[in-house]
Amino acid sequence: MKNKVRQLRKEKGLTQEQLAEIIGVSRQTINAIEKEKFDPSLPTAFKMARIFGTPIESFFYYD
Repeated sequence: MKNKVRQLRKEKGLTQEQLAEIIGVSRQTINAIEKEKFDPSLPTAFKMARIFGTPIESFFYYD
């Protein structure tokens, strides 16, 4: 699945470590999501959507 997590995280001024801490995952998980090597669970995606202030489908999509 393609995503815009890195872009949105940077727009919010967050490091991978900070985002990971906020949503309760490891920094490595955020890194893998950003590199499109791992798809997050639905609860994690909803937490990201809340932080980014945007619907899930606006930053996770199929190409």
